[in-house]
Amino acid sequence: MMNELVRKADEKMNKAHETLKREFAAIRTGRASLGILDGIMVDYYGTPTHLNQVANLAVPDPKTITIQPWEPKMLGEIEKAILKSDVGLNPGNDGKVIRLSIPPLTEERRHQIVKHAKKLAEDCRVAIRNIRRDINDDIKKKGKDKDAHISEDATKKLQDDIQKLTDNHIKKIDEFLDHKEKEIMTV
Repeated sequence: MMNELVRKADEKMNKAHETLKREFAAIRTGRASLGILDGIMVDYYGTPTHLNQVANLAVPDPKTITIQPWEPKMLGEIEKAILKSDVGLNPGNDGKVIRLSIPPLTEERRHQIVKHAKKLAEDCRVAIRNIRRDINDDIKKKGKDKDAHISEDATKKLQDDIQKLTDNHIKKIDEFLDHKEKEIMTV
C-alpha cells in the first residue's frame, strides 16, 4: 500500500513533466518545429479540428514549415487559423502548399522567450511540490490511523522516498530548462 503512494506520486509528477515538455515544444526558438503549430485549430466544415488532422505538416529545412492540406479548399481556412493564432508567423500560399518561414529572433525576443520558459518551469516545480505536499498529507493521515498499523519509522522512510522523488523530478525540470534556454539563445 505504501509503495503505491510513491508510484502514485511518481505518475503525477511525470504528468506534470510531460505537460512542461509539450509547453516547451510550442515555444518558438528560431528553428522550424512542428510543435509551434500544436495548438492551432482549423474550421473544418464547422468543426474546430487540429491542424495536423487536415493537412500534412513537414519541416523541409531549419527555417521552413510546409503545410499541405488534404483538401485544396482548406488552404484559406488554414491560413486564417494561422493568422488568428499567436505563433507570429505569416503564411505564404502557392495554391497547393502553405509555407511558413521562421524569421530569426531578435536578442530582446530571445530573452523574453527564455523568461517565459523559466516561468513555465517554475510552474511545473510548484506543481511537483504540491504533489509532494498532498502525498505527504496522505502519509501523515495513514500514520495517525490506528487501523493502518504503520510505524513512525515507516512513515518517515516513506516521506524521505517522496522527497527523493521530488528532488529527482525538479532536477529533470532544471536540466530540461537549461537545454531549452541554450536552444533559444543559440543563433
